Amino acid sequence: MMKIAVDAFGGDHFPENPVSGAVLAVGENDQLTVILTGPEEEIKKELANHDYPEGRIVLQDAPEIIGMDESPAQAVRNKPHSSIVVGLGMHQKGLVDGFVSAGNTGALMAASAFILGRLDGVIRPTIATFYPTVKGLGLMIDAGANLEVKPEMLFQFGVMGNIYARDMMGIDTPRIGLLNVGEEKEKGSETLKKAYHLLQALPNFVGNIEGRDVLAGQADVFVCDGVTGNILLKFGESIPDALKMLLMGVIKKRQLDKEQVALVMSLLQEAFMPFDYQRVGGVPFLGVNGISMVGHGGSSPEAIKNMILNAVKMAESDINKKIIASVA
Repeated sequence: MMKIAVDAFGGDHFPENPVSGAVLAVGENDQLTVILTGPEEEIKKELANHDYPEGRIVLQDAPEIIGMDESPAQAVRNKPHSSIVVGLGMHQKGLVDGFVSAGNTGALMAASAFILGRLDGVIRPTIATFYPTVKGLGLMIDAGANLEVKPEMLFQFGVMGNIYARDMMGIDTPRIGLLNVGEEKEKGSETLKKAYHLLQALPNFVGNIEGRDVLAGQADVFVCDGVTGNILLKFGESIPDALKMLLMGVIKKRQLDKEQVALVMSLLQEAFMPFDYQRVGGVPFLGVNGISMVGHGGSSPEAIKNMILNAVKMAESDINKKIIASVA
């Protein structure tokens, strides 16, 4: 029986969405038990609105709450009884197989590194995020955890991203690309030049990737520092809304009727399905000695469910053992 701890007070819609997501997850996987961490009495009230298999959802009291705007390191130190710290503590003690949260990303990253520690051989844990391309989902790594990097860290990001893309995303031979200002290997900073040299050790390294190559899907794993990755992530998130605004302007100008508008919007919605975060639920912190995943603050119950099930899959795939073997 797999056990996953879930932050019941993480995200914008707690405890409703985490609780609903947990109920959906245990309903879909009969070998799963979910432990909800947070203020026990408030979770009980929400659980009373649901039907679920007896004994498959368990409560763990954690009365303190880390807000989305709190300083990550300070919150972890000052709130030892928060749902994030308690849930990760259970994981560190081996009481659960993983922890997921839609709460404060910085606090979860800080707590994961502090409580779980690093995997043997990993220089610095990183956060990977899914990135849509015209050829399917890619993986952006680092997405904001490490703002300053060394060449060896970028190499390890490539190694960890390769394993995750292969074992979790089902890409047999993921193409690894290094985000840079040009495709020639002598382009970029000294850090990027040295990283290029190290990444050549990977047989599926395709070289430097320029910004125009990302949405075109010229790689499956995009390796970069946290500044570049986070900027690209936020830019990507803005694309659907920007295109919808432009499209609405054209619709108004052309004076389309209701049926035509409905058709256009349905096509647009279908085209943007790869951008829907709910399908993947959450993204992993790679390089920590455990399984810690974070979801979008506005995660729906469906997104929470998928994040829980992805944590189960990650545990079953022994991702961390493969990372240790690869970086060694």
